[in-house]
Amino acid sequence: MKKFHGATPRGLLNHPTSPSFEGVFGRIFRTLPKAHFSDKALADLGAAMVAPDEGAGQTPETEIDDEENPGIDAGYTYFGQFIDHDLTFDPNSSLQKQNDPEGTVDFRSPRFDLDNLYGRGPDDQPYMYEPDGIHFVLGPSLTGNDKDATAKGLPRNGGDPKRAIIGDPRNDENVIVSQLQASMLRFHNLIADILMKENPHTTFQHIQQTVRWHYQWVVIHDFLPTIVGQAMVDSILPHLKSGKSIHQEKPKLSIYSWEKDPFIPVEFSVAAYRFGHSMVRPIYRLNQTLKDRQTIFGSDPNKSLNGFREFPLNWAIDWDLFFDPGKAPRVGIDRIQKAYKIDTSLVNPLGNLVIPKVVPAGTPPSLATRNLQRGKEFGLPSGQAVAHYLGVKPIDDKDLRVGKANEDGELPDKNGKIANKLLTEISPEFVKNAPLWYYILAEAQQEFKKNDTPIVLGPVGGRIVAETLIGLMVGDKYSFLNQHHDWCPRKEFFGPDRHFKIRDLLRAIRGK
Repeated sequence: MKKFHGATPRGLLNHPTSPSFEGVFGRIFRTLPKAHFSDKALADLGAAMVAPDEGAGQTPETEIDDEENPGIDAGYTYFGQFIDHDLTFDPNSSLQKQNDPEGTVDFRSPRFDLDNLYGRGPDDQPYMYEPDGIHFVLGPSLTGNDKDATAKGLPRNGGDPKRAIIGDPRNDENVIVSQLQASMLRFHNLIADILMKENPHTTFQHIQQTVRWHYQWVVIHDFLPTIVGQAMVDSILPHLKSGKSIHQEKPKLSIYSWEKDPFIPVEFSVAAYRFGHSMVRPIYRLNQTLKDRQTIFGSDPNKSLNGFREFPLNWAIDWDLFFDPGKAPRVGIDRIQKAYKIDTSLVNPLGNLVIPKVVPAGTPPSLATRNLQRGKEFGLPSGQAVAHYLGVKPIDDKDLRVGKANEDGELPDKNGKIANKLLTEISPEFVKNAPLWYYILAEAQQEFKKNDTPIVLGPVGGRIVAETLIGLMVGDKYSFLNQHHDWCPRKEFFGPDRHFKIRDLLRAIRGK
C-alpha cells in the first residue's frame, strides 16, 4: 500500500449510509499543531518501551508481583477491550496510509449499545439466535471452574480454525475477551428468562434495552472510577456526588463536544484509550484446577491464550481470579490477579506480534511502535501541547522516563545503574515534545511512590478517556442517562456492598 501523496485523503469519499451503524472519527483538539517525529525516533522509543523477556523468571504465585497495580484488577484490561470493540471498528485504517480522521468511517455505532454482542439483530443474523428469536445460541460447555457449572464458550463454525459466530470477530482475539463475550451472551439470556417470566409478552427490544442499561451502569459506576478515579467522574457528572437529578446537576464536558452526533475522537482511540496495553500481564491463571498459568501470546496453543480458534474445554475462567470478589488472598492460586501498572512499559510478548493473515504485511511487530506510528499518521499533538491546552502543568523532561514504574527513579540500582532511561536520552526529538500515547502512560507513572500505590490515569489521559466515554453516553438519546436518569440495576444482582459492578454481573450468570 502506498502512502497518500496528494490524492484524495482515504476515507473522505465514504458517506455513512446508516447513522445507526456508521459514525465518523473526529478531533477534540482541532487547533493544536501535530507533533513531528522521525520513524527512527519512534522505533527506538517503541523498542525501549518493551520489557525484556522474563522467560522462566516470572514471579511465582507464592510471592507478590511488584509490577502489579493494586488498584486495578486484571479483568478490567479485557473489559476495557470489550468496551472498545462496542464503540469502534475501522477495518480500513492502516499504518501504510495517510489517515483522515474526519473521513475515517467507524463501522461501530459510537454508542454503548452492545452491537458487538447483538450484531444486526435476530431478523438479519438469525444464526446467532435460538429459534425463538430471543435467546442467543451459546457454545460448548466449559469445565475447570467449579463455581460455575453452566459455563459456556462461544458458538463456532466448522472450519479450521473454528471461528466464533458472534457480532464482532475481534471479541475472540484472546481467550479472556472471548469468555467475556460468552458471559455477556449468557447475561442477555438470563435477563430474557427473568423478564419473560414476569411478562411472557416481553419483547426482544425491551430485553435488549435492559441488558444495555446494566452494561452502561457498569461503565459509569465501575469501569471509569477504577481507571480514572471517582473524582474525575464526579467532575463530569456532578449529580453522582450530590445525589441530585442529572437535570438539576447537568454534565460538565469541558473538552468533548459535538454539533450533531457524538463521534470518536482520534486523541481517544489512537492514544488515550490505548493505556490498557500497559496493563496486560504476560501470564494468567484461568482457574484453580489447571496446573499451570497460561501465557498471553505464544506458539504453543495449549499453553497460550491466543484467540481466533477453539481452545481447550477445561479452560473455563474463574472470574473471581480476575475481579476481586472481596477478601481475596494476595498470594496463592486463588489470589486475585491484578493488572500491571499503567506505565511506559509493555510486557515482552507485545513486542513481537506477528500474526499472518491478520496483521498486514509491513506492520511493525512491536505494539508499542505501532501505537507511536499510528499517532504520527493521525497527526496527533504532543502530550505537552495537550497539557497546556487543558491548563495542566506539563511534566518536566527530567521526569519523563521509559520503563516499568517499579524500576523508576533517579537512584542507581544494586548494579550501579539507573533502570529507566530519560525519554530525551532516546532522541532529542522528544525534548518538550512527547508522543501523546507515551505521555499519557508517563503521566500515570508519575503517581508511583512505592509498589502498593494504586495508579490511575492522570489529568490529561483521564480527562480524555472520561469525557469521551461519558460524552458518548450523554449524547445517546437511548442511554439510561437520557431515557430514565434515575434507573438502577435489578436489586437481586447487587453485591454485598450494595453496588452493581462487572463482578456482580458475572456472578449473576452463574446463579450465585
